[in-house]
Amino acid sequence: MRIAVFSDSFYPELGGIQDSILATCRALGERGHQLTIVAPRAARNDFRLSRVPVREIDLGANVRVLRRASLRVPSSTGQSRLLIPTGRCWRALADFRPELIHAHTFLGAGFEARVAARKLRLPLVGTNHWAVDAFSDYVPLPSAWVKQASLKAVAAFYNHCRLVTGPSQSVLDAMQEHGLARPTHVISNPIDTARFTPAETAERQTLKARWDFGGATVVYAGRLAREKNIDVLIRALPRIAASQPDVELVLAGHGQEEAALRLLAASLGVSGRVRFLGTLDKAALAQVFQAAELFALASTSETQSMVTLQAMSSGLPAVVARSLALPEYVDDQCGRLATPQDDGDFARQISALLADPALRLRLGEDAARRARRYALDDIVSRWEAAYAEAACPAPRFDSHPQGVQP
Repeated sequence: MRIAVFSDSFYPELGGIQDSILATCRALGERGHQLTIVAPRAARNDFRLSRVPVREIDLGANVRVLRRASLRVPSSTGQSRLLIPTGRCWRALADFRPELIHAHTFLGAGFEARVAARKLRLPLVGTNHWAVDAFSDYVPLPSAWVKQASLKAVAAFYNHCRLVTGPSQSVLDAMQEHGLARPTHVISNPIDTARFTPAETAERQTLKARWDFGGATVVYAGRLAREKNIDVLIRALPRIAASQPDVELVLAGHGQEEAALRLLAASLGVSGRVRFLGTLDKAALAQVFQAAELFALASTSETQSMVTLQAMSSGLPAVVARSLALPEYVDDQCGRLATPQDDGDFARQISALLADPALRLRLGEDAARRARRYALDDIVSRWEAAYAEAACPAPRFDSHPQGVQP
């Protein structure tokens, strides 16, 4: 099948959406499908922030990347770009002759995807990766109004699609509550379960020494952004340290909140317990997970959280906020759910796991088993089935969402 993929969120920007698109498109190309990815043109600094060479990514012989003019937009990564909508991107697809259009975002690239589907008379598949109402604080307007307006606008966009997918049921439910009337599927983002895998005891000790981790290392990975609520984890540290004197919080990633987080740690007297590792490649991130005791995420903006699944795949129990999609993937069999924004509850949950190595081991083993459900090969097969269904001239969809379930 020939598929044209549109996204405002794309390499070299760091993030789960970007990782998911790269992995899926590369794997589809390896299976013989042909893909053209339409994405914003990146600047040199975008590559520098990701610590990658200033050149286009190679996704294989069957995948090409078509860059279009873009605008830089404010974001926590400092890399976000919006494809400038002109309504003319479809012309560049004429020689490619796609059979289906897939929009991963609903902004500039989404507009171009809609136009392309209409002009070329092709089915449009749409994926929503964002809990848009969780980002309302970034808009200088009343928060409640922004949340409602953004959800309705997103639902209206995806109503132009033949099929709508999301990485969790929660993101689809939110759109349906605000007007989405199209058939839906839950299809997870893919996890590299070969790279993110539990380490044997000897290897784990070697990695602990390499990264200079102690015996009570809690790791967070992702953007250092306001909506990730990393401050909750830092505020929990003094309470955790009362029972776990060697506790350490390791933060992997970059973002605009780093300076504020460093100041917060200093004001609480826990600067020596918080380590900022900066941006890590996937190999280094896998090592950090393998060397840590548990993963923690206080974010209230997740439609799935690939990094949580990567940590689970590495054998780590996860302590996450009871918010949006996270309870679909984490429960008491593989981790703990904490009250959103409650540093006291995060401290209690983390302290209990750090104090019980046998429990951590049992939860980590279950976490790794669960993560295997989202292995790349299985997810790509589900995408092939979804594309075939969407491309059918007279598709018949079940009334209930299907796809990967936790």
